[in-house]
Amino acid sequence: MKQKPNMGIMGLWNLSFGFFGVQIAYALQSANISRIFATLGADPHNLSYFWILPPLMGILVQPIVGTLSDKTWCRFGRRIPYLFIGATVAVLVMCLLPNAGSLGLSVGAGMIFGLISLMFLDTNINMAMQPFKMLVGDMVNEKQKALAYSLQSFLCNAGSVVGFVFPFFFTALGIANTASPGVVPDSVIWSFYLGAAVLILCVIYTTVKVKEWNPKEYAEYNEATEETSSHASGNWITLLTNAPATFWRVGLVQFFCWAAFMYMWTYTNGAIADTCWHVNMLDPHATSTEAYQIAGNWVGVLYAVQALGSVVWAMLLPQFKNRKLGYSISLVLGGIGFALIPFIPNPYVQFIAFILIGCAWAAMLAMPFTFVTNALQGYGHMGAYLGLFNGTICVPQIIAALLGGTILSLLGSNQSNMMIFAGACLVVGALCVFAIKDKD
Repeated sequence: MKQKPNMGIMGLWNLSFGFFGVQIAYALQSANISRIFATLGADPHNLSYFWILPPLMGILVQPIVGTLSDKTWCRFGRRIPYLFIGATVAVLVMCLLPNAGSLGLSVGAGMIFGLISLMFLDTNINMAMQPFKMLVGDMVNEKQKALAYSLQSFLCNAGSVVGFVFPFFFTALGIANTASPGVVPDSVIWSFYLGAAVLILCVIYTTVKVKEWNPKEYAEYNEATEETSSHASGNWITLLTNAPATFWRVGLVQFFCWAAFMYMWTYTNGAIADTCWHVNMLDPHATSTEAYQIAGNWVGVLYAVQALGSVVWAMLLPQFKNRKLGYSISLVLGGIGFALIPFIPNPYVQFIAFILIGCAWAAMLAMPFTFVTNALQGYGHMGAYLGLFNGTICVPQIIAALLGGTILSLLGSNQSNMMIFAGACLVVGALCVFAIKDKD
């Protein structure tokens, strides 16, 4: 078996460059979905229901993608076409979704149009995202993998920051940040247009610059063959039954963590508008006020701060000799950040809260897969298991979304109180960390 050749820095860059555009699209979705549906007329008590579709599509798609990644026939020359198709559909949807309120539809029809658009957007963002992780795993040698994934992480975070600040940027350029009731402001619409343009340009660049290996070339550098990979398929129920205890204990931590972030994505717009711009979110016309839309732009800035805080904390996390302690401390810091949001009326001081939230986010992206992949050594079916493990990300979000309106009612219909509840979820998750059995 040949050793995989070293790649130049531009070759490594090209493998992951499309991730920059994909993450811009994902950031725009994360920061603006609640704002868009609230502007279209969604009741705050129903707002979390609109967040069910993204994790639902994830739990349907990811195990299939993971299982297919274990099969040799799916490994050669097929990633780039899937990437291009996923990105193209995502681009079309990004141009349609924010215009749901401008099509002359009734409120109900606009909501349905928005939901269908969101379903296609999230599915195709996932479809466009997966090939990048797999290309690095297949084509980069062990010596350069750390650098390759570091470049991918940089492009991922850079795309997130850019996507989060687009509405703020367009408003600063003078594009309208308010519109008629039920209509999404031009600042948001043009953010999605520009995000779509960057996404397709990045993917075209990757398509032109990256040449995937054919089966013969792949076999020269990898041990996997048709015969060995044919044993990689496994019944999902059987795999889950035989999963190590760590799989489930990390899943318990994941439940509280992803529920917390689901409530952040759903209610931060209302919480920041209430806390920093004193918008009465119980007023049925609150979302058409200028203050609410300014707060919506600022939420994007705060999410960008969170992303930057996550990058810095991710560099500090490896300094913890005890991984469980580092994981737990990170989640507690994030819980404190959430709890601070309703008590910081200054928009700039909110940076502190979101930097702390970034600490939890960094740990959530890195630690669970570290524990689980270590525990799965020797089990086989790694792709299928990781696809199934994605359920510990999706299921908590679905449950949290279903319960969101009820919890909001119990907390006085105050969206700021949902931030405190999210903080409490992270603290509970931090306590559950100590049930995990770590394995080097």
